[in-house]
Amino acid sequence: MRQILLDTETTGFDPHTGDRIVEIGAVELIKRKLTHNNYHQYVFPERSVPQDAIDVHGITDAFLKDKPLFSAIVEDFMEYVSGAELIIHNAPFDVGFINKELSLLKKNRWGKIEDHCMITDSLKMARKTYPGQRNSLDALCKRLGIDNTNRTLHGALLDSEILADVYLTMTGGQTALSLNSDSAENDDHNTTISLANLQNRKPLRVMLATQDELARHQKKLSEISEKSHLEINW
Repeated sequence: MRQILLDTETTGFDPHTGDRIVEIGAVELIKRKLTHNNYHQYVFPERSVPQDAIDVHGITDAFLKDKPLFSAIVEDFMEYVSGAELIIHNAPFDVGFINKELSLLKKNRWGKIEDHCMITDSLKMARKTYPGQRNSLDALCKRLGIDNTNRTLHGALLDSEILADVYLTMTGGQTALSLNSDSAENDDHNTTISLANLQNRKPLRVMLATQDELARHQKKLSEISEKSHLEINW
């Protein structure tokens, strides 16, 4: 299973009132291991960024003025995510923005993102796991012992990396943080050693019951059978 942890930064909270995406970040997991095949892109939103949004992610109009439009990056982005399970914290928010961007394209051959990906909401998972508690990324990091000291501002790629740590820990622990061919080789080597040890081990000694032990065992079964009025044949 190919999984992608994804996050976006935007100009505001509502794509239906004109807010747009300014940053997309994603990290890839294959078999619960980070591949370092990440996706990161800033996007020119074709509108100004309000100060309250800048206070959250630090992305300004001046920084975005030379960044590509969503229409210029959509093919690469959709090809990157297609066929994967998208794991997003508060998925309706990010999915809503991505689908709005897709709907604004002059030629939208992609439809909606859920037509190409399975969507998993990690916030919904966290609420089931920790009902009645705060389940923001920061709260989950504190609860699960994950270091997020680099997160002074929100950033799509950084938040995706933090989400990967949170998701792996929340769903059974981090098996590994990188693909390492040495690990597979070591597993094969250890398996070979174990098989060799089994093959070289001396045969187990089999102890058979004596005739006297068998007679006493049968006598005990007969006594049990008489008391319970059952026929026992062991």
